Parts: sequence; C-alpha cells; structure tokens
Amino acid sequence: MDAAELLECYSVGDRYFSQLSLRDANLSEVCLRDINLSGADLTQSTASGAGFQDANLQEITLDGAMLWRADFSRSCLVRASLNRVNLIRAVFCDSNLRQASLRNADLRLVNFQNANLSAAVLIGADLRYANLQGANLEGADLSRADLTGANLSEADLCSATLTHAVLAKTDFSNADLRFDSLDGVDFRDSNLRGACLPQPRVTVSAHESVRLTRTLLASIRE
Repeated sequence: MDAAELLECYSVGDRYFSQLSLRDANLSEVCLRDINLSGADLTQSTASGAGFQDANLQEITLDGAMLWRADFSRSCLVRASLNRVNLIRAVFCDSNLRQASLRNADLRLVNFQNANLSAAVLIGADLRYANLQGANLEGADLSRADLTGANLSEADLCSATLTHAVLAKTDFSNADLRFDSLDGVDFRDSNLRGACLPQPRVTVSAHESVRLTRTLLASIRE
C-alpha cells in the first residue's frame, strides 16, 4: 500500500493500518486523526503539517522523517522510534511518548505540555525553546540535549539524566529535579525558583558539593 491508497482507505472510514510500510511517503498537510499506525515503518517520510491527533502510533518508526508542525496531540507513541526527525513546532500535548527514542531529533519550539516522556531517550536532542511544562520526564535521558530557553516548569525530572546538557535560560521553576547524580550538570543560567532540588551524593567531592550548592542558591535568588 502506498500513501495514495492509505488516504483513499482512510477517506471511506478505515483506520487500522498496523505494521504498514510507507518509507519515504508524503503525507504532508493531511488529517489522519484516530488512525492506527502501530508498528508501521515511515522511515524518511514527510508529514509536515499533518494531523495525527488521538492516533495509535505505538512502536512506529519515523527515523529521519520531516514532521515540521505536525500535530500529535493525545496520541500514543509508546516505544516509538523518532531518531533524527525534524519536528520543529510540532505538537505533542497530552501525548504518551513513554520509552520513545528521539536521539539527535530537532525539537525546537515543540509543544510537549503535559506529555509523558518517562524513560524516553533524548540524547543530543535540540530542544531549544520547547514547551515541556508539566511534562513527565521521569527517568528520561537528556544527555547532551540543548535546552536553551526551554520551559520545564512543573515538569517531573526525577531520576532523569542531564549530563552535559545545555541549560542556558532554562525554566525549571517548580520542577522535580531529584536526580541520582549532579555530575556534568550546570544550573548557573537556569531558573530554579520553587524547584525540588537534588542532593549531592557521596560520589561528589566536598569542594564540588560546596560549589554546586552555591550555584543552586544563586540561581534561585536571581
């Protein structure tokens, strides 16, 4: 089945397209609300401006896809593969991306408000100015991610990994930041007002603990 056949079937009421292979397909600007593409392979596809609201996209593969401005609100993307995708200005409000892989994804200005990103892999992702307010990032791996200007207020980052992430002007107000380790995390340019802060562990030297404590306190006062 190609993209044209899928759209024709969808137009007459079909919604179940599980395990479908649509590599390199063009689905830009189409509405696919409520569609079931669980386990489908859309590697290198183009779906800019498409609507995937309330869709079942569990374990879908979208590696390298162009998804600029696509709307995934309230969709299920559990264990989805979204590595190296372009999702600039996409919407994932209230979506479930638990254990999804978004390595090196372009997520600038994406709206993840109240999304579930628990245990998601966001290593090297570009999250500049993304909206993650109220998102569940428990256990997520944000190593080397760029969170410049991102809004993580009221987000749950318990046990998350932020090693060597860029946190310039990142808003962590009222967020849960109780990670296992502070190694490689620099909050100097972040907003930590009202945040639940991590405690330095015995693996951190006494000198480093003092430096981190002063940094955190200075961030809160700003």
